[in-house]
Amino acid sequence: MNDHASLHRRILVTLGVVVVYRLGQSLPTPHVTVRAPEGDHPLRWILDLLTGGGLSTLPVFAFGVLPCLAAPPVLRALIALIPRLAALRAEGEAGARVLTRYRRRLTVLLGLLGAVAVLGFRGQGVLDGRSAVAVACLTAGAAVVTRLTEVITDRGFGDGVRILLLAQILAVLPPEFLRLYEKTGWAAIAVMAVVTLSVTVITIVLAQGQRRVPVQYAKRMIGTRAYGGTSTYIPLRFPQSNSPAVLAAVLLSVPVLLPGASWLEWLRDEGNPGRIAVYFVLVCLFAFSRAAVTQDMDKVAAELARVGGFVPGIRPGTPTAEYLDYVNRRIIAFGAFCSGVVALIPVTGLALLDVSPRVPVAAVTLQLVLVFLVSVSLDTTRQIQARRLQRRYEPFLR
Repeated sequence: MNDHASLHRRILVTLGVVVVYRLGQSLPTPHVTVRAPEGDHPLRWILDLLTGGGLSTLPVFAFGVLPCLAAPPVLRALIALIPRLAALRAEGEAGARVLTRYRRRLTVLLGLLGAVAVLGFRGQGVLDGRSAVAVACLTAGAAVVTRLTEVITDRGFGDGVRILLLAQILAVLPPEFLRLYEKTGWAAIAVMAVVTLSVTVITIVLAQGQRRVPVQYAKRMIGTRAYGGTSTYIPLRFPQSNSPAVLAAVLLSVPVLLPGASWLEWLRDEGNPGRIAVYFVLVCLFAFSRAAVTQDMDKVAAELARVGGFVPGIRPGTPTAEYLDYVNRRIIAFGAFCSGVVALIPVTGLALLDVSPRVPVAAVTLQLVLVFLVSVSLDTTRQIQARRLQRRYEPFLR
């Protein structure tokens, strides 16, 4: 009974925080004039996804979770530059608590800078009393959003920043799909359904799939007792990332900035099959190179030899590292090919719908959104299952 009560309480806390967050993104900021969105620029669409449409109307939670997303990379850069912060990170749990306080303050500071920049860009002075109230409300909104993310992380399910980002993305996407439907009719629904289903299935297969390399541990006699002799496995996975698609899209945007190069004219045509093929190849290459760099099989083989483990039929040491590297590269090659297919599906779908003003930005953004939705759903489901198993076996562990 307590198990179900705890699960229900965490689910209710998560849903309640999401409701409060969406209300804050609808609450108008005082002394701010609401303006209609200017144009249909792809950059505005991406900012709407990152802020839940807040930069168009400037509610109290105008920046959404954008300051929370920007603060950790900025803090990591400061840690690399400031020795005192690096020393705090080396202090363990005590230093981590101090760095958490610094991250909160940095998030509020980014919210303050964003409020001043946005109001200044809209032509409102930031020195008069009315604008100062608006800046204070927007900054306080960034601080409240930071606290809401921590409440979900500590008392709810999933990572707070990812959950709230998912909520605002789901709030922005329906109007975009409606606009697409008004332009292309039922073809938009059919194409987007196929795109969503295909990307979801392939992403889940890549996230859940693994190659289990069997590992045996040698028996050791300590006194009169035998230890070891058990068998386990090394799970080899393909590390998923959205950066290859982003890098490929950025690289393909370079010819647009070089109008004098006539031999690159075919790369400027977004509907050219050759351009789409180059995009597919670039995504595969970037995905393969990134996965190959992040996984070190020599380190895994050395750790196995240190604890007395070995792969059956393979000698420990260098032969084990070569075997693991051989298996891992085959997995990486297949995963890179699947990443290219995932990147190609939104491009093909939007090309069929002729959404040329937003291609390739829309295709990459759509892929990132779909992969993000799937990853957040999988992570939250795993956390719920782990919590239920922990509650079930907790009486036996006391």
